[in-house]
Amino acid sequence: MPDSTPALTLSLHPSIAEIPAAEWDACAGGDNPFVSHAFLAALETSGSASSRTGWLPQHAALRDAAGELLACCPAYAKSHSQGEYVFDYGWADAFERAGGSYYPKLQVCAPFSPVPGPRLLVRPGAGIGPAALGQGLVQACGQLDLSSVHITFCQEAEWTALGETGWLRRLGTQFHWHNQGYASFDDFLGALASRKRKVIKRERRDAAASGYVLKTLRGPEITERHWKAFHRFYRSTTDKKWGRSAYLTPRFWPLMAEALGDKVVLMVAERDGEPVAGALNLLGREALYGRNWGSVVDAPFLHFELCYYRAIDFAIEHKLPRVEAGAQGEHKIQRGYLPSATYSAHWIQHPGLRRAVEDFLGRERPAMLREMEALAELSPFKRAGEAE
Repeated sequence: MPDSTPALTLSLHPSIAEIPAAEWDACAGGDNPFVSHAFLAALETSGSASSRTGWLPQHAALRDAAGELLACCPAYAKSHSQGEYVFDYGWADAFERAGGSYYPKLQVCAPFSPVPGPRLLVRPGAGIGPAALGQGLVQACGQLDLSSVHITFCQEAEWTALGETGWLRRLGTQFHWHNQGYASFDDFLGALASRKRKVIKRERRDAAASGYVLKTLRGPEITERHWKAFHRFYRSTTDKKWGRSAYLTPRFWPLMAEALGDKVVLMVAERDGEPVAGALNLLGREALYGRNWGSVVDAPFLHFELCYYRAIDFAIEHKLPRVEAGAQGEHKIQRGYLPSATYSAHWIQHPGLRRAVEDFLGRERPAMLREMEALAELSPFKRAGEAE
């Protein structure tokens, strides 16, 4: 560690099991399930985040002189840039063509999960900020001869603190639904412009009349047969979108469900008692996080119903402030999900590559802000003084 923090020691661990769950979760807190020890352990135990898939765990632990864990983060040595959702393929290609080696790199994230949340997990009362762990990662990057460190979908406060210590900062956007104290789904619809309200009503009506039985299941209500079916849905989606092997193995779903319990929420459609489509969500303290969707049938509006509308129903019922519906998808705007900024921070070792990336990000950030402003103008919500 730097001279300013001589009493702190950073270690990297090839398995989350090397760090006691109670110590890790004391740093992670209970707000976001994607950085919990249980979720990360399920990824490793199932073989989903492993050297086989190019996600070699290198979890960072920052301890004081007495050996007490002050901070930690989920980190992976990566031999590619897949499964991250913050795209640096262009950076890698340019560096490789110039004769450099972009891989391996160090990735700090929740694997395969474009979910914003804390990444530099500092225990309350530790007396340090996230930048202390960031400095340790920079030192590890140099010692291990890695090209770079990337902290993706971090919190704005982490992004700001890292930027103040020289990290490069990137902006992205997702689409989130915000609960304005709605008492019911109809109450939410009442906040929309008339034409948009009619479209959603029609989509929900057609989904309900499609002949499928629609259910919202939670925790122990989700059985082994649901997870077997859901893996088929997941494979159907990955095959259609990317045409390559899926990262998440069949073992991951039941392991994750057993570990997280009631934090797992599955919206499912059944036909003749058999699941044919589903949307997986994880429940945090302040949000419902939509994660994976898949279907083996082609039914109008079933995707919107399971992924977006039933998530809103759940959030209203449980008085959650927001629903985060994952990456991409401008079609979400018309369904009440508005653009929200996402943040990532990057440390590049090579001076030439760093200058090039810094120049690129300096032009990309204002362009992203302009794009979010333009997307916000597409909001389906009524404007002040607007007639029905």
